[in-house]
Amino acid sequence: MAQEHRVAKVGEIEAESGKQFKIGDLEIAVWNNEGKFYATDAICTHAWVSLIDGYVEDGCVECPLHAGRFELATGKAQGAPVFVDLKTYPLRIDGDDIVIETP
Repeated sequence: MAQEHRVAKVGEIEAESGKQFKIGDLEIAVWNNEGKFYATDAICTHAWVSLIDGYVEDGCVECPLHAGRFELATGKAQGAPVFVDLKTYPLRIDGDDIVIETP
């Protein structure tokens, strides 16, 4: 059964950046790209490092280690060196709260 987690306020995540949260065994990043919020796994599927210091632009995050890019809305890997997609999580805004749903 899915669970909801209030992880942050909208104003706590600056534009074109993200914030990482640990929920149980999951490392989840919430991203703000052009005022839209997305939730994905926070760890790169290629090098197993946090994406939180990555560059956010054009709906993607670029891994700070090897420049692999992932689409924020779908988690899709955008080509070498990343080939395995990120898991994404449902996210909604409730007032000023960012709420994500985990399995």
